[in-house]
Amino acid sequence: MHCHDRAESPRGSFRAALVLLFAGLLALIPWSNNTASAHGAIVNPGFRAYMCHERWGGDHLNPNMAQEDPMCAQAWQANPNTMWNWNGLYKNNVGGNFRAAAPDGQLCSGGNAESGRYRSLDAVGAWKTTDVNTNFRMELYDQASHGADFFQVYVTKQGFDATRQPLTWGNLELVKTTGRYAPAQNISFDVSAPGRSGRHIVYTIWQASHMDQVYFLCSDVNFR
Repeated sequence: MHCHDRAESPRGSFRAALVLLFAGLLALIPWSNNTASAHGAIVNPGFRAYMCHERWGGDHLNPNMAQEDPMCAQAWQANPNTMWNWNGLYKNNVGGNFRAAAPDGQLCSGGNAESGRYRSLDAVGAWKTTDVNTNFRMELYDQASHGADFFQVYVTKQGFDATRQPLTWGNLELVKTTGRYAPAQNISFDVSAPGRSGRHIVYTIWQASHMDQVYFLCSDVNFR
């Protein structure tokens, strides 16, 4: 076998180990970005960037992503930090003016389309969905334990086609406003969206408690 043709010198082994170590450190850079901006997001039914990270974060170089999950693939191609920073889609100092902060066509990027990091989340198409009933439970994971002044949950109206139409405020119906939640990493609450069937978008506004920081989160669902 070739591996026995010539013994490798200690110096060569040391250099090879350094190369492998350097490559390993480079591979960790995107994950470091994620950790540095740790905040939170809706993880069930999962927010778009979170679901892409769940499916492809550990397999982002797989060429099958383009065929199996084209909406996540276009997000990755547009800006890899969309996935790595799935927990950082927020705006500060909104003052309760949510519609101005996230205008029509930019709801899923939380009005951050110009920054480039989250623009791809506004893309219209067949995002993969999570199956839910019309009575379902929302789950937030917040690594930083910001707490919440409240959550507002909207669901698209029956007849809206998320695969063909950009999301606008006129397409949404407010179905839930919660009270305050103390700081915690895991927060959950129940939501009811009667009269829905098939594909929809659940749009969550999370007003954090630690400061005027607002998260705008699109989750794609299929009502059974």
